[in-house]
Amino acid sequence: MFQVENYSGATEKDFELLLKQLEALIEDEQDMIANLSNASALLNQFLKEINWVGFYLWKQDQLVLGPFQGLPACVRIASGKGVCGTAVKERTTQRIADVHQFPGHIACDAASQSEIVVPIIKDNQVVGVLDIDSPTKNRFNEMDQKYLEKFIEILQKYI
Repeated sequence: MFQVENYSGATEKDFELLLKQLEALIEDEQDMIANLSNASALLNQFLKEINWVGFYLWKQDQLVLGPFQGLPACVRIASGKGVCGTAVKERTTQRIADVHQFPGHIACDAASQSEIVVPIIKDNQVVGVLDIDSPTKNRFNEMDQKYLEKFIEILQKYI
């Protein structure tokens, strides 16, 4: 059974707790959709100043909306399009301080000001991306990126 933890406010310590919670939540489950659903709910509960968190899955040469928390979202995104498509094409995390300055940004939620997208790659194949939006400019920093990439490393073992 999942229990909500009170985070200390010490960012690195809290991120370490988040990673342990993720592992405990998904270690006995191999269903990808179940694990991505719980992962998005966990991140939504943990992260402050966000308005959308979820996954897009790579299917038939495009990203297709997967489990998420937030307002309804864009359903399909082509490789190289927007922040998510760029993360897939370049196979690198995209940390965007101001989405309105990102060429080709896809505005699914007008409130979004900044975004971080971490590609999910397993066995050298793109599986999808973790996408997180914030209504605050420059919301995501290097520590967020470091730990969200670790979050995806753990998740990859169970999808």
